[in-house]
Amino acid sequence: MLAVLSAVVLASGQAFACTPTHVWDGDGPIWCAEGPKIRLAGIAAREMDGTCKQGHPCPKASAIAARDRLVRLLGGAKGKARTGHILVSAPAMRCVSNGSARGGRTAAWCTLPGTGDISCGMIRSGTVLRWDRYARGQCR
Repeated sequence: MLAVLSAVVLASGQAFACTPTHVWDGDGPIWCAEGPKIRLAGIAAREMDGTCKQGHPCPKASAIAARDRLVRLLGGAKGKARTGHILVSAPAMRCVSNGSARGGRTAAWCTLPGTGDISCGMIRSGTVLRWDRYARGQCR
């Protein structure tokens, strides 16, 4: 079942659970035990090579700082996968799809019990920037 769900992009507005298992960078993807791969909606982080994609907001913080902050929000690192992803073990988040984020990823707004909205928390950390084009009034 996991392999089937991993390629599925969830329709915009669809609510779903995501139990984080792997993190790549400060805006995702976050791999969910339930299958989807999430790109956090409404934010932009540097790529892991330190660059910013053309036309994307470009935060001053490094990619590693943003990734490590996201990992801490999710409860801390539990190891590193051979792929380079950071392994995490967090409680299930409640997410709402914002539609496709390309590459088999679902853009989503996610909240974690006791933490709140993950995208907004990342903006408050100063390691990512709010991406007005996709923020839809969130995280003000």
